[in-house]
Amino acid sequence: MEKINKFLLMVIAMMVIMVAAVGIDKGLKQIEAQKWEKERVARYEQARAEVNDMQLTISELSKDQEAIEAFIEENKAYFDEEDFWSEFEEELFFDENGEVNVSGNEGMKLPDSMETDVSGNMEMDISGNDGIGVSGNSLEDVSGNNKMDVSGNMGHDVSGNGGDVSGNEGMDVSGNTGTDVSGNMEVSVSGNEPGGMPNSEIMSVSGNTLADKRKIRGSYMETQMQNDTDQSVIEGSTCDFSDVSIACLGDSITQASNLENMEDYQQYAYPTKLKEILGAESVTNLGIGGSSIGRYWDNAFVDRYKEIPKDTDLIIVMGGTNDGFCLTQEELGTVKERKPKTFIGDLDELMRGLKADYPDATIVFATPLPNVLHDMLKKERDYLLPQIILVNAIKYLAKEYEIPVIDLYNSNILDTHDAAVIYNYMPDGVHCNPSGYTILAEHFAAELIKIYEQENNNG
Repeated sequence: MEKINKFLLMVIAMMVIMVAAVGIDKGLKQIEAQKWEKERVARYEQARAEVNDMQLTISELSKDQEAIEAFIEENKAYFDEEDFWSEFEEELFFDENGEVNVSGNEGMKLPDSMETDVSGNMEMDISGNDGIGVSGNSLEDVSGNNKMDVSGNMGHDVSGNGGDVSGNEGMDVSGNTGTDVSGNMEVSVSGNEPGGMPNSEIMSVSGNTLADKRKIRGSYMETQMQNDTDQSVIEGSTCDFSDVSIACLGDSITQASNLENMEDYQQYAYPTKLKEILGAESVTNLGIGGSSIGRYWDNAFVDRYKEIPKDTDLIIVMGGTNDGFCLTQEELGTVKERKPKTFIGDLDELMRGLKADYPDATIVFATPLPNVLHDMLKKERDYLLPQIILVNAIKYLAKEYEIPVIDLYNSNILDTHDAAVIYNYMPDGVHCNPSGYTILAEHFAAELIKIYEQENNNG
């Protein structure tokens, strides 16, 4: 009996030790989590303060054309994102079959025979961002080109494709078609390699990514050309939006909070302009400055999407700019795990929730516009991921949930890496002035018309 009692005491002692060990481990993990959370919050707040300072600096410089040109020129070395792609490709974009989805990846290199050739140009920089003009244009011309002229090419004619840009339809500059998430059509593309591309592959076609388009023309010129195209689409539309109620979920770009010192500033916001352009029944602006898709800042999209009125017909979600200011590999998360409080996890929750709670609404996501503030912040914080990672995550999950995407990032419009865009449309490097918001609204309108027309054609 005494031996049994000793044995029981030993078992009990071991259990107590094990429970204590588990408790200590949990306690240590909790302490570590609390420490990490404090560091994360401090890091985010510091990033926000730095972004605000940069906005003030750019706002001041943008009053002088030569000053903002010099600023962009001095910082060009920090604007190239292509080198960052490969180290994040595998973890993020493996699909269920173990195959890598390469849709819209800037870092992908195409065969030489598929690269864009700009007919008639010598080996020179035609980005329009170097402040010296292109092919004999005046020094004062920041964009460097006439609206429709690319160094001697007629209209939209690049590399002898007639009205096409690298195999795209003549009027389709952004490369977005209806519910096409990648920005490219999943069919053989004329004007490229013989036979086009296999239908089973979705690849970036030369001229359809931001990196490709920057090789052809600067953003200011692209914005002018795309706006002409957008206005033509709007004028030729037969879609009736008179009974369509719209809700726009977003951040300060949706709210137009940078114009709040102006009387009735909401009249300039892109949602208000969009309602006017489409002749829609109503619009609800759910933009809140400083908010993000994921739970980095207050008022995260994923925590407030249920504020969208239940009877909304069209939901537009535009975000990711603020997420990018704090996006590290850890905060990004993975498609496989989709953990809460990671960008991918919260984005997945947002998309899934919208589809479940608004089953009758048309839901559209927009990728963020490329902005110079992100790269300037990354200059001092090399752990930040480039915007293209966030953009491709949005497109990847949107494809999974069959949500159409308006790919603003790869459209090359309103890109503040171009000094002329800052000077004319986005004076603080990230927010539009009234003219810029009108251009943004017209682009949204044209892309939405394409989406609705495709839905109507599909019955």
